Amino acid sequence: MEQQKYYVFMQKQILIMIGLSLIPGLVYVGLGLFFDLFFVASLWYSSLLLVSLFGWSVYRDFSLHKMSKGELKAWYNKLKIFMYMSFFAWLIVFLLFTAGCQSSNMHYIAVFTQVGASVVASALLVSDKKLFFPILLLLMLPLVVYFLLLGTWYGYILAVFSFILLLVLLYGAHNTYRLIQKNYYHAQHDALTGLFNRRYFLEYMEALNERLQAGNRVATIFLIDLDHFKTINDSLGHDVGDKLLKEVAKRIKQFTKGTHVTIRLGGDEFMIVGKASAREGVDVMYQEVFTKNLMDVIREPYRVDRHRLHISASIGVYQLDAHSSFGNNFIKEVDIAMYEAKAQGRDRVVVFNKDFQEKVSRQLSIEQKLYQALKEKKLIVHYQPQFDKNEKLIGCEALARWHDEELGVLSPAEFVPIAEKTGLILELGSYVLEQTLDTLNSWCEKGYRLESYSINISMKQLLSDKFFKEVEYLFETHFQQKSEHPKICFEITEHVFAEDMAKVIAMMDRLIELGISFSIDDFGTGYSSLSYLSLLPIKEVKIDKSFISRLGESENDIKMISTIIAIAKNFGLSIVAEGVENDEQLRILTWYECDIFQGFYFEKALAQADFEEKYFNARV
Repeated sequence: MEQQKYYVFMQKQILIMIGLSLIPGLVYVGLGLFFDLFFVASLWYSSLLLVSLFGWSVYRDFSLHKMSKGELKAWYNKLKIFMYMSFFAWLIVFLLFTAGCQSSNMHYIAVFTQVGASVVASALLVSDKKLFFPILLLLMLPLVVYFLLLGTWYGYILAVFSFILLLVLLYGAHNTYRLIQKNYYHAQHDALTGLFNRRYFLEYMEALNERLQAGNRVATIFLIDLDHFKTINDSLGHDVGDKLLKEVAKRIKQFTKGTHVTIRLGGDEFMIVGKASAREGVDVMYQEVFTKNLMDVIREPYRVDRHRLHISASIGVYQLDAHSSFGNNFIKEVDIAMYEAKAQGRDRVVVFNKDFQEKVSRQLSIEQKLYQALKEKKLIVHYQPQFDKNEKLIGCEALARWHDEELGVLSPAEFVPIAEKTGLILELGSYVLEQTLDTLNSWCEKGYRLESYSINISMKQLLSDKFFKEVEYLFETHFQQKSEHPKICFEITEHVFAEDMAKVIAMMDRLIELGISFSIDDFGTGYSSLSYLSLLPIKEVKIDKSFISRLGESENDIKMISTIIAIAKNFGLSIVAEGVENDEQLRILTWYECDIFQGFYFEKALAQADFEEKYFNARV
C-alpha cells in the first residue's frame, strides 16, 4: 500500500470498525446473560474493549504529512494488527456461541454475525488486498467447516453456499480493489509518460511542507525544462515529440528511482523532488554530482523511429525549508533558477541562492501590482524615434513604461514576461494598443505625421480569435476612414515560428487588409528560419540589439550583421537596427545598407508631450 491516500482511507476505517465492534458486541453480552455465557461473553467484550482502545491510539497517532515513510510503515503495521485482532474477536464469539448454544438456536445468530463480519471486511478493507484477502479466509473458512461438521444434507449444501459466498466476496473485493487502483493511477499519473502529474505534485508538496515544518528539515527540488523541444516537435511532428518525451521521462525515472519523486508538470517540464532530511545531513557535493549525472543522462542520444536525436536541458535547483513559500503551482524560486539557466545559454544548471531573493521579491510585487496598474491606467506609453541613414526622423516605436512608487520605473523587458506568465498579456497588449492609437489620432488631428508607427504585439494577441475584431473596432473609433489612419506596423517576435503557422498567417492576412504591416522583432535569435521568412507576409526585420551592441568588438560580429542584412535584402525586406549607441555602430550599419535606426545614440523613448515638443513643435 504505497499510495498515501490509502493510509488516510484506512485511518477512517478504524473508527467505523470500533463502532461496528462495540455496539453489536453489547448484544452478545446481553445474550450471554440469558444463556449462561455471561462470564465468557463479558471476558470476550473486555478483550474487545482493549482492542478498540488500541485501535483508538492507532487512529490518533496518524499524521500523514508529518510522518516519514518508515514511520508510516510502522503505523500501518499497527493498523493491520488492530484489524486482525478485531475480526479474530468475532471469530472467537462465533466459535463460542455455535459450540455452546445449539439447543437455544443461538448458533443461527452467530452464523449470521459471521457472515455479516465477512461482508464488513470486504467493504472496509477493499482498498488493501493484503488485508481483505486473508481476513475473509479467516472468517469464512471456519463457517464452511462448521456446516460440514453438521453431517447433514443441508449442512453440506450450506457449506457449498458458504464457499461460493467466500468466492463472491473475494471476487467483488478484488475487482473493486483493481478499479480503485486504476482510478488512483490515472488521477495521479501523467497519461503520456507514466510519471506523477501536476495534481499529485501539489498534494505531495503540501505533505512535504508539513514534514519540513515538523522539524529542522530541508528538501531539494529540481525543475527541468528541455532545450528547443518545440523545434523537434514542429519539424518532426508531435508523434516523434511524444516518443521523445516518453524516453526522457523513462531515463529520469530510472536515474532517480528510490531516491526522488519524479513528476511531469506538463509539456517538456519535469520536476524532481528529493526526500526531507535533516539540514546538517545535506551533502552539497552529492547534489552537484547528482545534477551533473542527470544532465549527462538527458544528453545521451535518443533513437526515435528513424531519427537520432540530441537534446539538452536547463535545470533550476532550489533547497526548500520550513520558511519556503509554497504556491498553487510550483515554487517560484526554482522556476526563476531554471529561467536563469536558459538566459545563460541553456544546457546548464543554476542553483537558486540569496542573490536571487531580491529578484523573486520584485517579481512577486510586479505580479501583485500589474493588474491594478492596468485597471488604474498607471502604465504610460513612450515613443522612441526611428531615423533613416540620413538621420531624418521617419517613425517611432511605442514602448510601455510603468512607474510605481515602490518599484520605481519598470521597462517592458521586466513586466511583459511576467504578464505572459500570469495571463495578463492580452489585457496589457490591448491597453498599449488603445493608448497608442489615442496618441496617433491626436497627432493626426494636429497634422503631425510620420511615415510609420511600430507597436509590439504578443503571440497570444495574434492567436486570439477576438484580436481582429478588437483592432477593427479601435480603427473605426479612432480613424473615420481607412485611408486616414497612419501606417502602423505590428512587431512580432521570432517565437511566431514555433506557433500554428497556418493560423498565424491567416490572422496576419486579415490584419493586412486593415492596412497594417508586420515586422519581425529581435531577428537573429531563437527560432529563425529562412523558409518561414518566405511564408510570412512581413515587410521588415528588426536586428536584435544583442548583435548591434557587439559591433566593432570582433570581425565575426560584423560578418553576422552583414549576413542578416543580406538575407533580409534578398527577401525584399526593410532592415531596422535597434539599440544603436555609438557612431561606430552607425557607421558599420550604414556601410552594410541598413535602412532604419533607433537607439540611445539618437534618442531614448520619450513621453508623448516631450516627443511632440522636440520633434513636431520644433519644426513649426
